[in-house]
Amino acid sequence: MIEGDERRPALTPAAPVSRREAVLAQIRRGIVVGALRPGDKLTELSLAANLQVSRATVREALGQLAQEGLVVAEPYRGLRVADLDPAALRDLARTRLALDLLAARAIVADRTGSRLARIRQAWSTFEGTAFDDDPVRRHEGHLAFHRAIWSTAENVVLDQLWPVIQAHMTIALAQDQAVRHDPERSHRLHRDLVEALESVDEARIETTFREHTITSADELIALRTTADGD
Repeated sequence: MIEGDERRPALTPAAPVSRREAVLAQIRRGIVVGALRPGDKLTELSLAANLQVSRATVREALGQLAQEGLVVAEPYRGLRVADLDPAALRDLARTRLALDLLAARAIVADRTGSRLARIRQAWSTFEGTAFDDDPVRRHEGHLAFHRAIWSTAENVVLDQLWPVIQAHMTIALAQDQAVRHDPERSHRLHRDLVEALESVDEARIETTFREHTITSADELIALRTTADGD
């Protein structure tokens, strides 16, 4: 699939059950661990050979990933792993901030405390994966925590928008993982989100979520710029 770079992690054959879902999972995993990098070309033939499935199964999976935004079709160039340039990373951060704050307001507006209780449970689950040796488990735990914030808000539109945001977050997190590996930082930033929500202080919540998205995006852009210049 990707020739000439034996230092990259390898894709593994897809499991024999639910082959379409297995292919989807393997491609997503490949993006997370760096076996597939932003901009890499994807072909049905090479993916089918690497994953040991039919081209029809790969075609169906790639169609699903294209809908999610993890892969993009470019005229005369075929399918490639999606990439996020600095402008797109900033757009993602600004969009996430607005939607995160919408969810946060719904959570703290709940006088019963049940929504905050669900966030605490999501945090407990996140802590179980935050320092895992498997980057995919860390990645999935990260996404699950943010998904919990949106789902806890019980906003139908947020639920519908999540798959798109999740795909873009997967690309952004893969880019982040490529230039820095800092589980302690990730743990701290997510703990800060929980504590901000528990404070029910709107100003603190906005400041903390802004640091989590906007500041983190700016840091990633700076790190990528430095890495590209080396």
